Amino acid sequence: MKIYTKKGDKGLTKILGGTTLEKSNVRIESYGTIDELNAYLGLIYNIIKEEEIKIIINKIQNKLFVIGSLLASDPDKNNIKIPKIKNEDVIFLEKTIDNYEKKLPEITKFIIPGGSKNEALFNISRCICRRAERLCVKLKKGHQIELIIQYLNRLSDCLFVLARYANMQDDGKEIYWEPEN
Repeated sequence: MKIYTKKGDKGLTKILGGTTLEKSNVRIESYGTIDELNAYLGLIYNIIKEEEIKIIINKIQNKLFVIGSLLASDPDKNNIKIPKIKNEDVIFLEKTIDNYEKKLPEITKFIIPGGSKNEALFNISRCICRRAERLCVKLKKGHQIELIIQYLNRLSDCLFVLARYANMQDDGKEIYWEPEN
């Protein structure tokens, strides 16, 4: 099978189930942003040294493939069996947040990204995740994706905590925002 079909040259694409949509459609943007987030996490996976974090990233990447597949399919026309996001997936993120938050100093101010390279990379992925979440919120009208939105919301929190943890592991200094008068 060829990787190119030339069908997208006019700004259209087919989702699973055969429905044709414009590439600017919020559904296409949402799963495209999930793909972008997944690729960025792949970069972090290859830079980060700690094996436990790599395992967490890999688990998240697998769930992002599930989310991307769900968003890239027409629920009314798709006969392909796609796994679902479950409440346990959200709980995994919450437990990860709780586990790593215990290892960090209490946060009392806003943190400016850039304390270390890995911290900045996690924060970029957090921002991509927030964008994906906003797109899914736009898409949710008429679609059953509430758990996806919940997962993405928790994932961005998890990425924030992992950013702080990576900064600590890299001996980076948290840069606090000091508002000017």
